[in-house]
Amino acid sequence: MKHRLDLFSPETYQRFGESDRQVAGVKARYRRLASDVQPGDLLLCYVTRLSRWCGLLEVTSSSYEDATPRFTAADDPYVIRFRVNAELWLPPELSIPIHDDRVWSALSFTRGHANDSTTWTGPMRTSLVELSPKDGVLLTKLLREQAQAHREYPLDAADTKLLRGYEVRRPDGPVSVTVPDDVADEDTPRSRKDARESIKIQALLAHIGASMGMKVWIPASDRTAVINELNGDDTALLTTLPLNYDSTTIDTIERIDVLWIKRRSIVRAFEVEHTTAIYSGILRMADLLSLQPNMDIRLHIVAPDERRKKVFDEIKRPVFSLLERRPLASTCTFLPYDAIRDIGALPHLTHLSDSIVSEYEESADE
Repeated sequence: MKHRLDLFSPETYQRFGESDRQVAGVKARYRRLASDVQPGDLLLCYVTRLSRWCGLLEVTSSSYEDATPRFTAADDPYVIRFRVNAELWLPPELSIPIHDDRVWSALSFTRGHANDSTTWTGPMRTSLVELSPKDGVLLTKLLREQAQAHREYPLDAADTKLLRGYEVRRPDGPVSVTVPDDVADEDTPRSRKDARESIKIQALLAHIGASMGMKVWIPASDRTAVINELNGDDTALLTTLPLNYDSTTIDTIERIDVLWIKRRSIVRAFEVEHTTAIYSGILRMADLLSLQPNMDIRLHIVAPDERRKKVFDEIKRPVFSLLERRPLASTCTFLPYDAIRDIGALPHLTHLSDSIVSEYEESADE
């Protein structure tokens, strides 16, 4: 028996809680991880953005694939599924915050970190990863005790807003959205240090794509700085895009921070957002999908860990749920800087494919 992480967004947490809780699912990109899950394994359930441990599910079947929608009339992306027994499922105010001292000071990946830091989040990016036996036993014990004790952890206004949520009704079913609070304009001049960090990440993305055998596009405004970070190696960088689109689409594509291109097709697109307004990159992604609704590429916003919530809030704006083919939240994911660094440090990059990115990306819907 193994203890595994099972991630829920506030939306999927509520939908699963309202269901019969007999079937749990993950997206297709987790197929390989799912094949390792065995009956008897325990899924430790964690609500992202709320940062709370909420449930304990015992797996009772091997994984199987089923695209039948479970909760709504809309397409259900969680097509890799397990039969489960919900040993316990806690309401929001009884779910255990990861920052509770009994948890924070004991888990192997939070112990020793400042309570307000984001440097501990690496192990919490992917559903179905195996937790260490000690972490798994601790969380199982605390959840079972909480199911009996019913200790309350009051929700603050931000938590309540996340759970309340909003829906936009599309022809294919309702889509959860968020309405971000008004904030001061983020689009302020970047320091040289900020700009340097952004360029380093662009260069690392270029290196990763090139190592996997792809050509890479970098906008003209960043090209010289990126080449400097690559020690002058520009062999994989394109000077023109080998794409057959109208001029408006090409102009939009050319402004995206990093493109991985194979033959004459875009494989993945990355917007690197260090300190500039998050919505500038997201708008480019949305513009691209509006201009070319049938374009089937993966889109990513790359930013420091501490900007995760802002990225998700912007991706889930109501306007982005109304794109012709599908909501932006189903196509565009978040990649923290540390994930890019981790991918770049993998051995044998030349033998890997771009699908490795799927093991590090984070979705607004999870």
